[in-house]
Parts: sequence; structure tokens; C-alpha cells
Amino acid sequence: MPTIAIVPLRPEHEAAVESLLDRAFEPGRHTRTAYKVRGTARALATASFVALADGVVVGSIQCWPVALAEDAGRRWPLVMVGPVAVAPERQQGGLGRRLVETALAALDASGEGSEIGGQVLIGDPEYYGRFFGFSAERTARWRLPGPGEARRLLARGAGVPDRPGSLGPR
Repeated sequence: MPTIAIVPLRPEHEAAVESLLDRAFEPGRHTRTAYKVRGTARALATASFVALADGVVVGSIQCWPVALAEDAGRRWPLVMVGPVAVAPERQQGGLGRRLVETALAALDASGEGSEIGGQVLIGDPEYYGRFFGFSAERTARWRLPGPGEARRLLARGAGVPDRPGSLGPR
């Protein structure tokens, strides 16, 4: 099996990433709540990566600028982590975890993830809590622009606001 390299996402990877996302998620993925949260923003180049096996994209992660629009009027900038996608034949080998680790390290190094306020994602609380410190502790009063389970709206970081508001594009 070839060695997998994790490298920054570049424009030449975009078509392969879209194809991978189509394979990893059900049809209609563009209507999911996470897509509505990030709107038409472009992914953060400093924290978006692909996993390559012999030059072929077999995994990806992208991070997005989002914000909590607090009911009291303040906007809290955050970074939305994900989607994380791994080719079905490469799943269960730790590649998704490596991609998340790489993106979070890049956010920490750039200041985008800590100085901004924190990171948010929609995902499995047991997995993302155990390995990466995400929790729903401060997101209970947040509203999403679509359906979602409150227990799956997770955040991490000292600056994550515990305030009522709507999560959406920055």
C-alpha cells in the first residue's frame, strides 16, 4: 500500500475533492445544514488539506470562516471544521483522524483557530470529544439554518461563546 501524504488543498485538487465528497456523502449533500452554515464562503487555504496516495486524492478536510450572530447583536468569528472525507476503501485506517489533526494544528499555528474564538463542527460527540476536545457544552443556545441535533453541534476553544444566537457565514 502506498504511503499517504497530507498536503495543502490546491486548485488542481478541487475536482477530485468534489468527487470524493460525492462518494463519501449521500446525494443532495449541498442541502445539508453544514453547507448552509458556511454559505458561499471559500475554504480557508491555511487549514484545508488533501491526502494523496500515489498522487490520487483519497481524503480531504476543509475549514471555513463562520460566525455566531448573537441575539444581543455581537458577531463571534469561528472556524467550521469539515467536511472530512475519506475514500471508502481507505476508511477505518486512521486517515480521517490524521486529516483532522493536521487541520487543527494548522489552525492553532495560524492563530485562525484560537484567536478568532474557536472551532465548531457538526459531528459525532463521542469521537470528536474523545480525540479532539469538542463538546456541546457551550452550543446549546445556538440555532442552525437547517435541521440538526443539538448534541452534534460541537465546539472547542477558550473563546467559544455560550450565548444565544444563529450560526452562519462570517
